[in-house]
Amino acid sequence: MLEGLEVTIQNYSELEKIIDYRIEAEYFDKRFLKIDKIFETQKYVTFFEVADYENGRAYSSDEFYEEEGGVKVSKIGDVTQKRPNENWCSVSEQEFIKQKGNYLVDSDILMTLTGDPPDVGKVNLFIENELKSTWNQRVARIFLKENQSIFLNQKVFYIVLATHYCREQLERFAKGIRQRNLGTECIEKLKLPILSNTIQLKINDLVEKSFESLTQSQTLYRQAEELLLKTIGLKDFIPSLEKTNIKTFKESFLRTGRLDAEYYQPKYEDYIDLVHNYENGFELLQKACSLKDNNFTPEETKEYQYIELADIGKSGNITGCTIAQGNDLPSRARRKVNANDVIISSIEGSLDSCALVTDDYDNALCSTGFYIVNSEKINSEILLVLFKSEVMQQILKQNCSGTILTAINKTEFQNIPVPIIDLPTQQHISALIQESFALRKESERLLAEAKEMVEREIGKGEIIYNKRIDIPKIANETC
Repeated sequence: MLEGLEVTIQNYSELEKIIDYRIEAEYFDKRFLKIDKIFETQKYVTFFEVADYENGRAYSSDEFYEEEGGVKVSKIGDVTQKRPNENWCSVSEQEFIKQKGNYLVDSDILMTLTGDPPDVGKVNLFIENELKSTWNQRVARIFLKENQSIFLNQKVFYIVLATHYCREQLERFAKGIRQRNLGTECIEKLKLPILSNTIQLKINDLVEKSFESLTQSQTLYRQAEELLLKTIGLKDFIPSLEKTNIKTFKESFLRTGRLDAEYYQPKYEDYIDLVHNYENGFELLQKACSLKDNNFTPEETKEYQYIELADIGKSGNITGCTIAQGNDLPSRARRKVNANDVIISSIEGSLDSCALVTDDYDNALCSTGFYIVNSEKINSEILLVLFKSEVMQQILKQNCSGTILTAINKTEFQNIPVPIIDLPTQQHISALIQESFALRKESERLLAEAKEMVEREIGKGEIIYNKRIDIPKIANETC
């Protein structure tokens, strides 16, 4: 009857040492108590001995928008999915000033203060670029104190905080029933390993190489974009700026079924003419590409990767996904993707959320808000760069319709013109994109290696614990 039941016996006197007299069973889960024992075998410091944190501001939800400009704001999902700041929503400069916000600086660490386990206490490293960026009230900016000498720098500290030994401590300390919250009294109990200078230098080297690879990846993607723009004549192309267009009833509604003025802006005709006049020819999408739009019903108890709009990076990469059982997935998780498919958002405002599906996401599910395409005439890398290009983005935008949720429907999508890029250019762009994606993956591998290095160091204490060797507690002193 009691098979599989986990029991921990705790003296009542020990509760005085615990935050708010915690007596819920989960707090005394054996995996949490094990971490306490592991840290008893080695030197450590607590969070506020070496670091501090700053809360973000409560920016009004009505002020957020997805277009370029303004100040980028990191929210919980941006941290948990480790999205680059180019993917964050923005608020206006006026809202930023009104809320007395502060800008992020290079190598700031962002930590989630609120969320459902295991999302609370997750971290992301901010790398400075030309985009002004900040964070909201449900995220904290973590930074090392100037007078501390335990950690080499923010990059090393970030890797330490990302280990499962730190993550599980924060999950334990977080308070609440369903949605958990971290406060000062929770973070102050976080134990951090003291690492040798040799180990820290190796970690720092791995992190720096990781971001070098990421920068090279982004450079190669831009080169592929520029080559495509030059090929289709878009590099120096300037569309019409006219705001009016005169059409007869026959030329307008009888031909297109559209009466909205935006559809007939002269600039759209210029973009379509550009494709029609491409020297290597064009075809309608329904002829040039295959569209995968069959619904897939996930099995209730089977685990799936689920890709949604927020998981798409600016460089056409998938930055992460939700992993959940079929019965926990949203009703829109009904399309299956395979490696080398290209997914394209159908929602106006997110049309540039296009991504190439890599082997890591083969057989994953995606939202019905995406169109899934592939082609025997145009390789997947070209399709990716092409649909993210200005010309295709404008044509997609012209064909969007609707009121509350404006989107491009299937018929309109299949009838957009697609330039058939010549084979040598396809091969060149494909090579650039493949190398870009490989470098991005290498960047992720290097970060994972750095984290594993820290976990191996902490894990030496776990080996001692598992062998049940009675070793006296090492004094909690700093180097």
